Amino acid sequence: MKTRTAVARCARGAATAAALMLLTAATTAARPAPATAQAPEPGAFVDASSVPAGQLRGLDHPIPLADYARKHGSHLSAPRAVAAPDDQQDLRQQCAAHATQANTVTGWIKSRFESCQKRPYDLVLRDKNGTTAIGRLWFDMWILGFSYDGSRRVDYVASIENIRVQAAPTEDATKWSVGQHFRHSIDASSSDPDPQVTAPQTAARDELLGEWDRTPQWSLTYTSPDKGPLFDQGNQQRVYSTVSMDLSVASPNAAPYTDGVDAYHPNVRYDYAGKVAGKFKGTVFTQARVELVMSQKDPAVKESALHIYDAQNRPERTFPSWPGKTVPGAKEPLHRLINKDKQKANRDRSIKECEKVWGNYAGTDLQCDEYPFASTKEGSTKGDNRFSVRLIEGDDNEAGGRRLDEMYTLNRMLDGDPFYVKITN
Repeated sequence: MKTRTAVARCARGAATAAALMLLTAATTAARPAPATAQAPEPGAFVDASSVPAGQLRGLDHPIPLADYARKHGSHLSAPRAVAAPDDQQDLRQQCAAHATQANTVTGWIKSRFESCQKRPYDLVLRDKNGTTAIGRLWFDMWILGFSYDGSRRVDYVASIENIRVQAAPTEDATKWSVGQHFRHSIDASSSDPDPQVTAPQTAARDELLGEWDRTPQWSLTYTSPDKGPLFDQGNQQRVYSTVSMDLSVASPNAAPYTDGVDAYHPNVRYDYAGKVAGKFKGTVFTQARVELVMSQKDPAVKESALHIYDAQNRPERTFPSWPGKTVPGAKEPLHRLINKDKQKANRDRSIKECEKVWGNYAGTDLQCDEYPFASTKEGSTKGDNRFSVRLIEGDDNEAGGRRLDEMYTLNRMLDGDPFYVKITN
């Protein structure tokens, strides 16, 4: 048995040890943790228009990429010479002539079957503080779009061209890269049942500037599968789709470029509508402005053209007559009407109006010309009396009708598709 003195000594020893342990723990908790090395914040590419002019001094001498590379000890392969097809060359020339429209998200839409975008970029690489410009990049982005009357297909020819650079000694512009990233979506609510679009196997290209300089162009094809002719069953296999392109620009010392999302954004429609659209199937750019153009100097349709001109510009000279009358088609679009029964109802209503104004004209060469046309949803039975009728020569009236039908088929106009009417002198 231990003595009371020995027990007390042991107790004091235990208390001392516990106190030392607590002191060690407290000291350890109070000691700051070792500092962790943090990577420096990267700079970023931004649009040059957002950079103060003072920061751009000295970065206003664009140098072709190949020249820059030679001066910095690099050698770029010569650009690959590729002869562009005539349709591409023609579209590029016309696109350049419509520079303002071409420099938009939708681009310049020449027709239901051709569109293009040409967007010049001027980007500045700023340091991590956003106070110093350390590089500048210029290039042109092109996208040519081709849809087809007769095929459920859309082709895009994309490119990055005319690359010029300037960089501070701390930057190597040959390591900068540009990317084009395509994606698509489907508007199922507007499409017919089971809408599908097949994207190309390669929908993105992200490469160093030197690769773009050597091979500027690349191509993509989107298609929509069809199930054969189902239009007699009421299924036109319409697929409304949007193709979007995101632009990326990068440097090893830069954060991702954030202003390139949705840099290109056209809308297309695939269909298998049958003979009502001309060729049985096809694809169109739906944002194209479709116009029926007729001239008052064209002897075949001069009376039809004059009637439409009066209806659009001098409605007080037309019948039915009422104060404040306006007639659509010049600024407000007309919309195609496919239903034959409704077309007949429009004609019957218009003929009654002609007979009301001019009496019985049977036995003459005259016919009742109506505008808006019977084959539009704005025809005389719409109920707003915003239409006009006039007796004109039958040959003229029939020639005008043929022009209208040609416009429908040449543009793959389906039921409800909008168009305008333009009369020239």
